[in-house]
Amino acid sequence: MTTNPNRIFTIIFFMIIILILLGRSCQTTPAGHVKIVKTFGKVSDKKLYEGLNFILPWQSTATMSIQTQEVFQQSVVPSKEGLEVAVDASILYRLDANKANKVYQKLGKNYLRKVIVPNFKSSLRNACALFEAKALYTEGRNQIKDLIYQDINALLADRGIILENVLLRSVDLPQQVSDAIEAKLKAEQESQAMQFVLDKERQEADRKRIEARGIQDFQRIVVQGIDDRLLRWKGIEATNKIAESKNAKVVVIGAGKNGLPIILNQ
Repeated sequence: MTTNPNRIFTIIFFMIIILILLGRSCQTTPAGHVKIVKTFGKVSDKKLYEGLNFILPWQSTATMSIQTQEVFQQSVVPSKEGLEVAVDASILYRLDANKANKVYQKLGKNYLRKVIVPNFKSSLRNACALFEAKALYTEGRNQIKDLIYQDINALLADRGIILENVLLRSVDLPQQVSDAIEAKLKAEQESQAMQFVLDKERQEADRKRIEARGIQDFQRIVVQGIDDRLLRWKGIEATNKIAESKNAKVVVIGAGKNGLPIILNQ
């Protein structure tokens, strides 16, 4: 039986075409990403999530990350009083998977440069301009973070980008401001230490005052409870104990002052 070379060539050709079409139809989406499906260049509502997916041979895809990402920003911004402050900040964000098609269609894959970075710079500058330089170094940092978050989140949420957090990593103030703040903090610490010493001394004085009052009260009670009859009675008790002792002595009854015995050693 003779094999037709043209037929074999045709079969091989169609097999190659089928393999190519199958290769284009099979799409693997990596973890933490989605694929946007395009039909002849038009963005569709279909998305391909993690794992193996199938599309039509004439469709194409674009991969978008939905993982949390961080963008850093180092800026020199003015404070409320016009001083220049160097701020090192960053934000954490991620693409909303449900709105990935819209982001790709409106902004493209480089939405970071087009939307996030410009808004981040502007919000950072505007927020810092509301506070004095010393506030950026102390309690004002949390307020600045909140203002930046609210400002950027309002701009990005409608565009399909989720803002997770704002981080103020460092704030470098002018040298004279830093020195003044450190001097003030040192003075406050010294004042607190002195207040602690004064409180301790005051407590010790109160303790001694209470102790002295107690001794005084005790002495007054003792004095009030002692009279001549008690003293004579105690003298008689002491005489009886001496008289019972085996030591040689002479006891003269009633010869002492107030009628108390006189004890003479032999």
